[in-house]
Amino acid sequence: MDGFGERVEEHRRELHVHCYRMLGSFDEAEDLVQETFLRAWRRRDTLRSEAGLRAWLYRIATNACLDHLRAHPRQPQPRSAPAASDPGLDPPASGAVPWLQPYPDALLDTADMVIDRETIELAFLVAIQHLPPRQRAVLILRDVLGWSAEETAGSLELTVAAVKSALQRARPTLKEHLPAQRLEWAPSAEPTPQERTVLQRYIDAIEQADPSVLAGVLRADVWQTMPPAPIWLLGRETFLASWTPAMVGPEAWGDWRMLGTWANRQPTAAAYLRRAGQSDFLPSWLGVLRVEDGLVTQVTTYGEETFSRFGLPPSL
Repeated sequence: MDGFGERVEEHRRELHVHCYRMLGSFDEAEDLVQETFLRAWRRRDTLRSEAGLRAWLYRIATNACLDHLRAHPRQPQPRSAPAASDPGLDPPASGAVPWLQPYPDALLDTADMVIDRETIELAFLVAIQHLPPRQRAVLILRDVLGWSAEETAGSLELTVAAVKSALQRARPTLKEHLPAQRLEWAPSAEPTPQERTVLQRYIDAIEQADPSVLAGVLRADVWQTMPPAPIWLLGRETFLASWTPAMVGPEAWGDWRMLGTWANRQPTAAAYLRRAGQSDFLPSWLGVLRVEDGLVTQVTTYGEETFSRFGLPPSL
């Protein structure tokens, strides 16, 4: 078992992504990877072969996540009435996931692994949080990692029949909570030219503090969430009415500067604000965009506490 720690460490990033899918929380995933390594060290005598190390670690990580979810049960909150909404628009089907955190693409690309958009995007993370934990584990092992029913059953100490039954129940629930047009999205890990263009247009609109320019980037039924706050907005007019006072007029927050980045394989805008009397632009918010047909359809907004995780500068 010489060098056991080094060999285990090689799998840190992919195990972190796995725990992140299970939990939806970047911070909790870090804790569970540490728990996985601790359990692996204690049980290192049960590793039968070096060839089986990766699967053995995934088994430990999955069960560590399931133990965590049993000890800290939670479920998405029903989507209550929005803070404000354009008339005639239907609210999204999925419930709110207050614990959902973004995952920097820069970290997804630091390991020898391919993480496609469709298995890491925020919409997918929200949808799988609607699954009971064991169904979630089965779906991730089978449909994301490509494990066989037999391998999944062995990992979760279930029968093959139970694994197949869980997957049959999980798939329709997942589909129910995914955006209607998701199957039309490109699964590639690479940003599309359209997404790059829309991100730049969004950045330009904020920096210019021009609501009319921003309106041209938003789809009519755009909606915004702000985890962990239970606040959300529905509709382009509502979105603009909420953000216009921060951009222009006597209550404007100040001057804006924006940096583009990527989270969960989605275009992301990091906003820096220089308030009156300040010399520096300081972190304000980070918005993860969902883009369809050349327009922003959803903005998931996080606070300045996320900036360091993305390697963003503390000021501009």
